[in-house]
Amino acid sequence: MGRGAYALARVAVMVRTAGRWCWWLGALAALAGAFVPGLTGRRIGALGGAALFLVAAVAAFLARRRRYAALAQAATHAARSAFLQDRRVTARLWLRPRRWWLLLAFVLAVGSSAAASAAGGMLLAGAGAGLWAKAVWLGRWERSHEALLWTRPEEALRRGPAGGDVRAYLTTGPAAGDARPGGARRVVSPAR
Repeated sequence: MGRGAYALARVAVMVRTAGRWCWWLGALAALAGAFVPGLTGRRIGALGGAALFLVAAVAAFLARRRRYAALAQAATHAARSAFLQDRRVTARLWLRPRRWWLLLAFVLAVGSSAAASAAGGMLLAGAGAGLWAKAVWLGRWERSHEALLWTRPEEALRRGPAGGDVRAYLTTGPAAGDARPGGARRVVSPAR
């Protein structure tokens, strides 16, 4: 990078990555737990898991939503010296410090099936669904404002893209980077 240049990571990509990992690990843990009768039985475990799924989804969706909105409203345009991180790089940097926490959450979700069949996995999957819904909400904001939200990755590394270390969001035009509004992969149609 040149002098004065700095990296930026997409906010929605970080949220979407968290949601995807929680969803798939939770779904896998719930599937494994469905074969364990548990102390409460499969039916009660599944019903309790469904309730936990909904509670976790709503909680993950609403968590720090005001902070996201405030940072988005106060966002300023990124300088030309900004280096936009690829979607894969952002996802990998988000995952690296959190992989052991995700593994621990998966093990606990599978282990909780001994008490309530599949409930722990559904709780984790619900958190993933709520984070995915938050990424979709961010995507709607980006579409309506015709701007993509970015943040400095070193600020978001420890406590996430809306944590206390994040001082500001920056914006670019909607065509910047390799991810669409909401953090999904941008599909490039082949040239004819």
